[in-house]
Amino acid sequence: MYFGVLGPLLVRTDAGDAVAVPDTKVRTLLLDLLANHGRPVSADRLIDDLWGTRPPRSATGTLQARVSQLRTTLNRAEPGARALIQHGPAGYTLAAGVVDSNNFEQYVRTGRLREALGLWRGPAYADVPDHEFARAERDRLDNLYLTALEDLSSRGEDVLPETTALIQQRPLDERLHAVHLRALYRAGRQHDALRAYADLRTVLADELGADPGPELAELHQAILRHEPSLRRGPALPAPLNDLIGRADALAAAQQQLAQNRLVTLVGPGGVGKTRLALELGRNHTTDVRLLELAPLRQDDVLEALATALDLRDESTDLLPRLLNSLRTRQLLLIIDNCEHLDLADLVASLLAKAPGLRVLATSREPLGLTGEQVLDVPPLTSSAAVELFQARSGVTEGVAAICDRLDGIPLALELAATRVRALGVQGLVERLDDRFRLLSGGKAGPERQRTLRATIDWSWELLTDEERQMLRRLAVHAGTFSLEAAAKVSELPEHVLLALVDKSLVAATAGRYHLLESVAAYSLERLTEAGEVAATREKHATYYLQLAQQAELHGPGQRVWLRRLDQEAANFRVIPPSLELVNALAWYWYLRGRYGEARRALAAAIALPEQQPALRTRAVVWLAGMTATDADATDVATAGDRALEGIGDDPDAWWFLTMTRWAYGDPVVLMERIDRAIAGFTARDDQWGVAAALSTRAQLNIVHADVDAMRRDSLRSLELFDELDDDWGRLQAAYTLIVAAEITGDYQTATAYLEEAIRHAEDLGLWTEVSFRTAGLGRIALLTGDYARADELHEQARLLASEQSNKSAEEYAEIGLGLSARWQGRLDDAERLFTKWLRWLEQVGGTPGIGFINNQLGYVAEQRGDFATARRLHQRGLDLARQIGDERAIALALEGLAGATEEPGRALDLLAEAAALREQVGVPLPPAERFDVDRAIRRAESRA
Repeated sequence: MYFGVLGPLLVRTDAGDAVAVPDTKVRTLLLDLLANHGRPVSADRLIDDLWGTRPPRSATGTLQARVSQLRTTLNRAEPGARALIQHGPAGYTLAAGVVDSNNFEQYVRTGRLREALGLWRGPAYADVPDHEFARAERDRLDNLYLTALEDLSSRGEDVLPETTALIQQRPLDERLHAVHLRALYRAGRQHDALRAYADLRTVLADELGADPGPELAELHQAILRHEPSLRRGPALPAPLNDLIGRADALAAAQQQLAQNRLVTLVGPGGVGKTRLALELGRNHTTDVRLLELAPLRQDDVLEALATALDLRDESTDLLPRLLNSLRTRQLLLIIDNCEHLDLADLVASLLAKAPGLRVLATSREPLGLTGEQVLDVPPLTSSAAVELFQARSGVTEGVAAICDRLDGIPLALELAATRVRALGVQGLVERLDDRFRLLSGGKAGPERQRTLRATIDWSWELLTDEERQMLRRLAVHAGTFSLEAAAKVSELPEHVLLALVDKSLVAATAGRYHLLESVAAYSLERLTEAGEVAATREKHATYYLQLAQQAELHGPGQRVWLRRLDQEAANFRVIPPSLELVNALAWYWYLRGRYGEARRALAAAIALPEQQPALRTRAVVWLAGMTATDADATDVATAGDRALEGIGDDPDAWWFLTMTRWAYGDPVVLMERIDRAIAGFTARDDQWGVAAALSTRAQLNIVHADVDAMRRDSLRSLELFDELDDDWGRLQAAYTLIVAAEITGDYQTATAYLEEAIRHAEDLGLWTEVSFRTAGLGRIALLTGDYARADELHEQARLLASEQSNKSAEEYAEIGLGLSARWQGRLDDAERLFTKWLRWLEQVGGTPGIGFINNQLGYVAEQRGDFATARRLHQRGLDLARQIGDERAIALALEGLAGATEEPGRALDLLAEAAALREQVGVPLPPAERFDVDRAIRRAESRA
């Protein structure tokens, strides 16, 4: 019989029929026996366990009656099962049967964790939560369950549903909370993780009068810092089977990797370098990222590296951005298949600038760098080869000769194992003999490499015509591909690909497919021999162009399509540039922050001859928008502005160039453009376009602090985006509502909008947006006087912006740090931060920001007592504010001049003028922002 104790009591027959055990005492008796794992339990102890301090009058007789009931119930369901309950001198015993907790333990011990979790139906021994006899067993199983969750989480697997349910049962368990916080963070819900920690801290204080322990507090800090090791990056490809025969190689590589920052695994194709590297990555304790180089050209490496590291590449010069982003990270970077590229200089630069970086490379030859530790990955030993072949084929007799002839190359063994069951050992040997004789006079080179080719040759000849066509046509794909893509590009049915998976010629992971390196190279040769390279590449380009064009990046499909296009990034990169493709992908690149990749692709497409004027103009507009904040690309942005002269009434172009430059261009010109865009979108009944343009117009009204206009446009935009179910749009629309709430001192509303925006941004994987909104929360903390919290949030936002190589987000975060430093009297820190960003704003033409920073530097000078410098800086800020017509900025500069003037009467007049100006635009200075004004008033009054 089958007994379940992982949750409510469950009893089933061997046939799977449920058995109802009547009477609470009988069920408790059965659970007591189960908890003792076949050990006898005395009658006295059972009586005590069942009735406690109030046993029945004839306790022994009553116990015997309950035992009889249990035996009868079991026997009625499964004849002969009454014998399971035995009685001897030491007491009663449950002698046999399958118990789910035993299976559960075995699965956990052997690493079959998902199977273990599948047995868990709730708290162990849930029917007897208050009985002492089950306490130790329940605690042991509960902790084992938590161990399984920890192990799964450490592998990068999602355990959030399990931890969420368990938290309700164990609200004070800090170990469980640590797993839960990590699961929330890895699910992209960093804000929810921070809230969960705050809730736990409150509960611990209320219930126990204690704070979270040091390990949990350290985890909280790591989450605040967006510590890369918490995310661990995208999950590494999961192995389909066990790693066999590599224990020594694995141990040696782990030792070398612990002691050295560059380790290269060297060996021939098919020897298992990639498999060993991935195993090392899965066992590594820090953030691990995988860069697959096999499908890449030299020019694609930096872009692919940025993608692997989840970094934006907004700069035309990507390498400095990458180096800056990696500077503070603890990271293992696996660089797979290096031999066809020149990587020495890049790897040397990465290691020199990023002290927390380790590189694990796989190649057919060393990189040739000083300090490189080279480990040769040899073929398997004879015994290991036999073990691998037996495990993969299921055949145990007479395979040693086959393994010897295959030279211990794992790929050759894997391929051969798929055929031995059909051909038999002798048939397989005969075919290998024929093949080896055929290759005996072949090309020069190591015998084991020619043996591998022989194995693939042999596997090729066993394929059907359709399978050969499919395999060779798959060679045009880069990285991974979908089942649909394989079928469309090859023009063959999907089941042909699945047949190749079964024959170990195509690898499958999580619904995606890819060719092993050696098989890909072989297949490309066969494609060339068939004269199909050009035609197949054209089909590949057509398929992926159509995929890009059908992507729904507006509305409810946005999240799904973003992730789908992420998966296909490598395939898009190998397609020859065309205006159709770059125009289709431009919005995706923008949302993902891949400005550098976008600019390079757009520029290449624009430079092609004989292009359609309309498509070319559209690409120029995209290119101009992608350069909006790039100090090195102002000429391109200017060209984009000129392109607007020829676009007529195309509202998309008017909106995009306005949206990307709203904080940097001429406010009057930008407002004219956005009104024109709104009119165009309205005329063609484009609700998404109207919503997007309204959100941009709301942002432009920030300049004049027109709160009514800001709210009106933002709320209408948010309403439309809600109807369209577009999360990116919600982020855009909510931004100005946040600013309006902050301007008017409604910090509670601003916080609510910010927290919701962070959830949407994390869900979409838009980490730059997370940075901006996190810095926004930092501003609220600053205004409410919580300087420690303000610094924590701004630093968190800064680190995230730096990781994403986004200058605008980094500037916003560091200006917040500068404001906090100034308010706390750390004037040198404030001056350093403000000066750093003043130069950048001058390069990109950010006039409002230039004026604001001049005023902040003026306040720094005034707080130091250097009133002459303060007056000069505030006057510069005033001139710029009047130039753009920003009433709030004018008031800020007047208030600064008031604090710096030596004449008390003049100071009070300036403050009155500033207050009147703020009242005129309907946004008087909130109490939380009177830090500088109140100081100016006190100084003027003291000198009057």
